[in-house]
Amino acid sequence: MNRTTHPPDRRTVRDRNGAATSAPPPARTAPRRRRPTSQQWAAWAFLAPVTLYLALFYAYPLYRNVDLSLRDYTVRSFVQGNAPFTGLENYHTVFQDPAFRPALTHTIVFTVVCLFFQYAIGLALAVFFNQHFRLAATLRALFLVPWLLPLIVSASTWSWMLNSDSGVVNAALHAVGIGPVNWLTSPSWSLTSVIIANIWIGVPFNLVVLYSGLQSIPRSLYEAAALDGANAWQRFRCVTFPLLRPVSAVTLLLGLVYTLKVFDIIWIMTKGGPADSSTTFATWSYRLGFGNLLPAFGPGAAVGNLLVVAALVFGLVYLRVQRKQALS
Repeated sequence: MNRTTHPPDRRTVRDRNGAATSAPPPARTAPRRRRPTSQQWAAWAFLAPVTLYLALFYAYPLYRNVDLSLRDYTVRSFVQGNAPFTGLENYHTVFQDPAFRPALTHTIVFTVVCLFFQYAIGLALAVFFNQHFRLAATLRALFLVPWLLPLIVSASTWSWMLNSDSGVVNAALHAVGIGPVNWLTSPSWSLTSVIIANIWIGVPFNLVVLYSGLQSIPRSLYEAAALDGANAWQRFRCVTFPLLRPVSAVTLLLGLVYTLKVFDIIWIMTKGGPADSSTTFATWSYRLGFGNLLPAFGPGAAVGNLLVVAALVFGLVYLRVQRKQALS
């Protein structure tokens, strides 16, 4: 294959007698580096606090948690350091533990059921309050009370309400002729009890976010649908729900991340019991690391990392779906 070579760039000049001669090409000078402008320095100055905050409170704790899961830490080595490196041995211990499968099942059931009912009830309330009737603002503010209360107060209140002997719920059941239910002490009802409490706490968040999304939908679309003969259900199915999809995706993603790491509600109400019937990955990780006289820091950190990976996977799926929707 013939290759064509280009001669060096030479400019033609003429001497004093008029004869044409070729001059050597001009020497190339190295490009000068541009100094950062004042706007660039200002941008870096604004980014520095955020970067420092993320590094100190997110990157470093995550690194420490990964390091804990890859070493055989004891109380002494946790304080003094020099814990031996064990690789994935802690993860193998977690997967072989008899409590792994029940904790995984409870985590999935707890997350899916809570997300479904929190979103469904929150969406129904958001559509209801979007009608702009009298006292709508007052009732909407009252529904925010569970979200504003400290979690320890909410969990303690539900523990009192579901008490087998003196709880309000069992008293109401007795009034209609139903026998008492051991909500917190029965393996058949403990997981249901913490799910009910968590749904009650999470509904206001879904209400606020979804109600804000409904406010951005133009009223003209509903008027046009009504003129076309669409009833209330058809307007919701063809107008409200499709236009609320981006807000719904953000709501479900944030709810998923929050529900995966729910610990205080379950620990205050049941401590994961009885007989591990309400144990999730969050409570199991805490119990491994801090709930025993001989804490297992490595396996506890490994369980915590499984939660981080699960949240990261769902976050990446959400970003991928959003990117496809933006390109379509």
